[in-house]
Amino acid sequence: MTTVVLNRRNLLAAGGAVLASGVSGLLLPARAEGLAPTPSMRGGTNNYARGAPVVARIGKGGFWMTGTVRRAGDGAPLAGQRIQIWAHTTEGRESDPHSHGATLTDKDGMFRLEMPQIVPVFGQPHGHLAYDSGEFKAVFLRPVMRSARDTALEAHFVLEPA
Repeated sequence: MTTVVLNRRNLLAAGGAVLASGVSGLLLPARAEGLAPTPSMRGGTNNYARGAPVVARIGKGGFWMTGTVRRAGDGAPLAGQRIQIWAHTTEGRESDPHSHGATLTDKDGMFRLEMPQIVPVFGQPHGHLAYDSGEFKAVFLRPVMRSARDTALEAHFVLEPA
């Protein structure tokens, strides 16, 4: 059994630890106040095609594009938001209309869309995602995969009102 010795040194050390870690974290749940919006990425709009249809899957599938959509400031999940996805895949180039599709976020602000395997173009396997529905400011992302063998890629949006 461990004996705790209460002396001035131990009390000061414990008090300092509480102050350093933040008393509010002990009393209140974590918040996302001040959550900054996601900036558009360079190259994110390459081969963008406005109005790609909402689809159940792009092509024959086998690769998963997933992510979340939240509101800037409070971090609340945003349901029903349209995310367009396109990429250079085993079934087509990122400029091909059949390589584009969109999906909607669920009640938790999550999206998921199956598509063909992404393959490298110009040396980097990457996907393209866009939020462009108008309620919030448009954001274009171009996440790069760690390896061309990866079978999933995720991207996260934090949107600010338009």
